[in-house]
Amino acid sequence: MKNFSDLYLALDQTNKTNEKVEAIVKYFQTADAADAAWAIYFLSGRKPRQIIKTAKLREWAAEISEVPDWLFEVSYDAVGDLAETIALLLPDTNAEGSNLPLAFWVENRTMPLREMTEDDQREAVVQAWNELDANERFIWNKLVTGSFRVGVSQSLVVRALAQVSGIEKEIIAHRLMGTWSPNTDFYLNLLEASAEDADLSRPFPFHLAHQLDFPLEELGEISDWQAEWKWDGIRAQLIRRGGESFLWSRGEDLVSERFPEITEASFSLPDGTVLDGEILPWKDSKVLPFAQLQRRIGRKTIGKKLLEEVPVVLLCYDLLELGGEDFRQKELQIRRAELIKILEKLPGEAQKTLQFSPVVKAASWEELTKIRDESRSRKVEGFMLKRLASPFRVGRPRGDWWKWKIEPLTVDAVMIYARGTGKRASLYTDYTFAVWNNGELVPFAKAYSGLTDKEIRRVDRFVRDNTIETFGPVRSVKAKLVFELGFEGIQKSSRHKSGVAVRFPRILRWRDDKKIEDADTLDAIHRMLEAEN
Repeated sequence: MKNFSDLYLALDQTNKTNEKVEAIVKYFQTADAADAAWAIYFLSGRKPRQIIKTAKLREWAAEISEVPDWLFEVSYDAVGDLAETIALLLPDTNAEGSNLPLAFWVENRTMPLREMTEDDQREAVVQAWNELDANERFIWNKLVTGSFRVGVSQSLVVRALAQVSGIEKEIIAHRLMGTWSPNTDFYLNLLEASAEDADLSRPFPFHLAHQLDFPLEELGEISDWQAEWKWDGIRAQLIRRGGESFLWSRGEDLVSERFPEITEASFSLPDGTVLDGEILPWKDSKVLPFAQLQRRIGRKTIGKKLLEEVPVVLLCYDLLELGGEDFRQKELQIRRAELIKILEKLPGEAQKTLQFSPVVKAASWEELTKIRDESRSRKVEGFMLKRLASPFRVGRPRGDWWKWKIEPLTVDAVMIYARGTGKRASLYTDYTFAVWNNGELVPFAKAYSGLTDKEIRRVDRFVRDNTIETFGPVRSVKAKLVFELGFEGIQKSSRHKSGVAVRFPRILRWRDDKKIEDADTLDAIHRMLEAEN
């Protein structure tokens, strides 16, 4: 536990990629296999669901610390993180910390809590706090609440494991996909050079793209590239192996049961086939708004009515495996040709569900630019540009695939609330914005990204000097600041006072040149909604 706590601190104290990788390598070089397996589990973003209600942890920590509730709440508001607040307030009973392994703490001291009575939970939690030092308490609190995360991506973990094992990054990345259990056997097989990757259900790592950030002409001849519409759905891989089918989302969730029509269509695929594509709500040969797909996301069972109202398709981009052969290193144009052959041979009903994403033809970049103007009317986000000679790579490399997205929808809005969260709890960085409706400012969207550090400090100073009311960590402020917000889509929403919800809102710029009277109106936004639909 102590070594894992030290690793967390090392990762948290640097923003340099190489230093993070070096810290992870150092940990895995000395970690026991069982500990290493759990470390991979947590570092790669996996986490068990919440084990104990946070309200109980707060109550017990306040009692032990002999801190009144109001002071605990003030401390929590200042720190912005419950696990850290508890770790700081608890009396220091063990400065040396615990030498027990991470695996022991997870398997014997954390997971069993879920099945205990409340009294037994309290006793076990207090005992754990007494055995751990402040840093270890912080980490353990994160594990217990299911909120553990640290500033590393799975790709950095893969890089470190490749250095430790000498195995290629692509192989490590593939072995970490899908469902696996963090145990000694898993870790040893992960780093075994001759290990067979025989898991039928395992998807491949996804190939992702960067946003195009230079003139189109620098890509060279348009004939070397394939342009596809950039669809707004759920990126997925459909696997047909060993007579079984598996549908995986990019977030590595097995979603086969949530989209039974895709699973059923996959039964007609040749065995040993893996398709890469996008799950889309699709009706009458047209894509439906993403909000319709959200009606099916998270549902464990899909009723007949919802299946009829929101049918889905898998719009297929790529062929990653055929007849059990890994196709990823073949050129895109070869993979694409084989993909079309496979889909065209499917029976009628399966063809309706497993469609291929159409290629958009243009003789020049100028012509393609004009076609791109049709994006909003087609309910797409722009283009994906893929080099015809490109393999299907791992992660987000630059060079072969690019997102060429249309400009976002924009609104000028007034900041009315601010709060501090997480590491920046001492700064107000999370904002609520409003627009006008009959002379009243109505909350419209929340955003927290887009400002520079200098601008964040300016806003923070404004919030502190212009607070009207305080609601825990949230402050309402005088309506004075106007910002331009950008977002990808807009939809009706009965849950919001404004009647609309937006996708991926972010701050584009601070409109110092505008007064609050110049902010947009709710009527204008509703007209925008009508135009989108």
